[in-house]
Amino acid sequence: MKRYKVEHLQSPSHKQYALLIISISSPLLVGVYEDQKLIKTISSEQKTSEILLPLILECLNEYDISQIIYTRGPGSYMAIKLTYVMLKTIEIICGIKCAGCSGFALNGGKPIKAIGNLYFIKEKETIITKKFEQSISMKFTLPQSIHDLELDEESTPEYVLPAV
Repeated sequence: MKRYKVEHLQSPSHKQYALLIISISSPLLVGVYEDQKLIKTISSEQKTSEILLPLILECLNEYDISQIIYTRGPGSYMAIKLTYVMLKTIEIICGIKCAGCSGFALNGGKPIKAIGNLYFIKEKETIITKKFEQSISMKFTLPQSIHDLELDEESTPEYVLPAV
């Protein structure tokens, strides 16, 4: 088993980096940003519970991360919960700020899979579920820059659970 040593020493002379994590669908995507510009993309088809923490620790060891942004919803309830718990723990232990953004900001506002043939859609400022008979292709992308990425005031998960 690979061990990780997390050392987070902030120095004004060092460049600051941010991570953007999209864990609400597969593949899981992690972007490393230097001066708000994407410099590295990591993609994994593995389960969030198995791969996210090793990926984060690898990035923390390689870069001076000052902020971690994640998709706080809507999407996979379990992935959102796991990601939030990991990031909140890192925020408390390492002092790295955790922020959230909407999944719709990273897929062009397209429907996001909920369960079965239900999808989350955004109508104005409200998120609802809508049934689609045919499967909808979901593609999330890491933006080339996070300069204009709208961050939510809350970093807590946005659990939008469809009526079952």
